[in-house]
Parts: sequence; structure tokens; C-alpha cells
Amino acid sequence: MPEFLLERSEEAVTELRLNRPAARNALSRQVMAELDAAVLRVGADPETHVIVLAASGPAFSGGHDLKEITAARADADGGHAFFEATMAECARLMQRIVTCPKPVIAAVQGIATAAGCQLVASCDLAVASSAAKFATPGVNIGLFCSTPMVALSRNVPRKQAMEMLLTGEMIAAEKAETIGLVNRVVPPEHLERATWDLARQIASKAPKTLKIGKEAFYRQSEMPLAEAYDYAARVMVDNLMISDAREGIGAFVEKRQPNWERLDGSDQDG
Repeated sequence: MPEFLLERSEEAVTELRLNRPAARNALSRQVMAELDAAVLRVGADPETHVIVLAASGPAFSGGHDLKEITAARADADGGHAFFEATMAECARLMQRIVTCPKPVIAAVQGIATAAGCQLVASCDLAVASSAAKFATPGVNIGLFCSTPMVALSRNVPRKQAMEMLLTGEMIAAEKAETIGLVNRVVPPEHLERATWDLARQIASKAPKTLKIGKEAFYRQSEMPLAEAYDYAARVMVDNLMISDAREGIGAFVEKRQPNWERLDGSDQDG
């Protein structure tokens, strides 16, 4: 069996790379299940502070595997059970990325369409090649991108999201940056370096603080303003009580480098 997901780790960063280039890294059920399991496992690894999600070949991901979906129509129920399982796995994967205690950065080198665009939007950060393009083109084939809509509408302004969903048109990397779908756009030859530089920068921060902050960000974003401030204040008080806050503030005052505690409780130097 070919390896549909490759993995490498370096300097507290782990890269998970989609590896179905001939199929434009289509998100088959197997690929989604493997990526889901990998994010869960790497997210619990104390040696990893940041995850990079990349892809082999000219496309980041063309979305769901339409050949797999078409084949399922031959099932006795017309594919209904298969479609339900596919969408459930997709929702599980996207939520796994959001709830992962480690920041996840997408490195987008080519097209990211439909569920591939959803994958980018589900990541915490995204760096794109200037050659990358994005779309939610389901409307063009009679299948509105309803699940990609969930992640997309939580990343970009409402009218921009609706335009992408209703027209299915491809947008360039520069526009994706302008509307907030990606953070940075770099020349194609600089994509890997730029993504890993960003990942290493974040990986140098206190792992427990990153975990606390990421969880708080997504929780407060769904709350009314007053409730969000009450919640964020509680989080900040709890954060002040952990050893990393004491260490970080002490290091700043003493003008030295901090020695952060790992998620498993040991020092990074130990």
C-alpha cells in the first residue's frame, strides 16, 4: 500500500504531508482517517510543539475523492451510508485540528479546493505560495460546499465567504491573504522555509501557554462579549498560576532566556 501520509520531525516541529499527488491529494476516507489519527497522536507528543500540514505534488488538496463517492453510488442504498460516514469523518478531522493542543500551520503550494480549502481554513495559520489558489466550487457540480462553509465562514468576512460559495470561482493567494484565509504569501521556492521559520518561532514559546491560548481563542470566539471577557479573565488568572508564567516573567525581568516546562511536566532542557 502506498503511504498516503508522510511524517517528519525536526526542532520541536512535526510535518504531516499528504502524499497522493496523482490524485491531487484527494481526501478519501482512508486519508482523512490517517490524518485524524496522526493529528491526535502528534498532538499528544511532548516532543512536538507545532504541527505543519503540507502536501506533495502540484496540488495541496482537491477536496473529497469524487471517484470514491461515485463508486459508492453502486451500493444498495445508493451510497447514503457511505456519504454519511465520509462527512462524519471529515467533520471529525476538521474539529481534531481545531481542538489539537498544538498550533497547526498549513503550507499551501497549489490548489486548495472544496474540502481542501476547508482543511486550510481549519488550521490555525496558513502560509501560501504565490501560485496557490483557493475555491469552494461544489456549486459548479450541483453539490454546495456546506461543510467547507463551516470553516470558511469562521475565517473570512461573510460576504467574501458567500461569494466563494455561490460562484465557485478560484481566488488567488493574494486575495486569500487579503480576506484572511491565509496569513502570508511567499514565492513558491520560499514556501517550505517560510512555513518552518514561522513554526520554529512559535515552537520556541512555552508549550503549556500555547495550549491554553489556542483553546481559549476558539472558545471565546463563540461567546457574547461580556461572557468572553469573563471567561478570558479566568483563563488569564489560571495561566498566571502556572510555572511557565512565573518563569517567563522572571526571565524577562532578569534579562535571560526562559526555560519552559514541557507538556509532560519536565523542563525542555531536561
